Amino acid sequence: MQTSVFETAFNALPAVFREARPACAMILGSGWNHALASFTPLAKLPYSEIPGLGATQVAGHSGELVLFGHAGETFLAFSGRRHYYEGLGWEPALLPVEIARRLAIPDLLITNAAGAINPAFRPGDLMIIADHLKLCGVNPLIGPVVEGWGARFPDLSEVYSRALRRRLRDAAGAADVAVREGVYVFTTGPTYETPAEIRAYARMGADAAGMSTVPEAIVARAAGMRVAAVSCITNMAAGILDRPLSHQEVLEETRRAQPRMAAWIRAFCG
Repeated sequence: MQTSVFETAFNALPAVFREARPACAMILGSGWNHALASFTPLAKLPYSEIPGLGATQVAGHSGELVLFGHAGETFLAFSGRRHYYEGLGWEPALLPVEIARRLAIPDLLITNAAGAINPAFRPGDLMIIADHLKLCGVNPLIGPVVEGWGARFPDLSEVYSRALRRRLRDAAGAADVAVREGVYVFTTGPTYETPAEIRAYARMGADAAGMSTVPEAIVARAAGMRVAAVSCITNMAAGILDRPLSHQEVLEETRRAQPRMAAWIRAFCG
């Protein structure tokens, strides 16, 4: 882990970001950037101007850092994410978490698009992540202990804060948005899972699958932040329906779900 990348990126942020004291940071995955449309930004910065982060390479990720205020609080949103499967190492994927940590932001909300494993779920559903499975072997904490990221062997008994999950449920009720709760399985991608893998994950208790969120959650929780995460269910996972999967389907389903996603995020912010 080239931790010097984190120092360079943080020091390159304009003062308006470095001097802010947000109550919560957000990492917004595919389609979730539209949830910011109803907020008035205080400042914006393209990812291309943040050393070590760089422009996103996936459709549906706008790629900018946004500072905004709402209900008397300040929030920091990473609109779009970098993924481990891009082959650039962990640094770009974890930079948002490290920036949030350096800003002493206590809470982190992570969002994503995911495929449903649970046959009771349907595209368009919104799911609070209660726990996760990570069976792919990679772990962002492998290597030397990074200062500020906690102990060598962090406890993950409660990765996703019960208090923040309750706040998400309350926000969904206030926004009149139906939500589910379930277990998310992380795979590195960029391939979708095979039907056999999906059947195995189902037997292990997974409700949805995706290619993000878990690495960020692990590092944030190890560093002492409270973490919450939510998924927009965009498709049924491989083998559940007799048809191929495509990223276009993901984009189309998040577009249809955007009003509910935006209402939920707004209510969560107060």
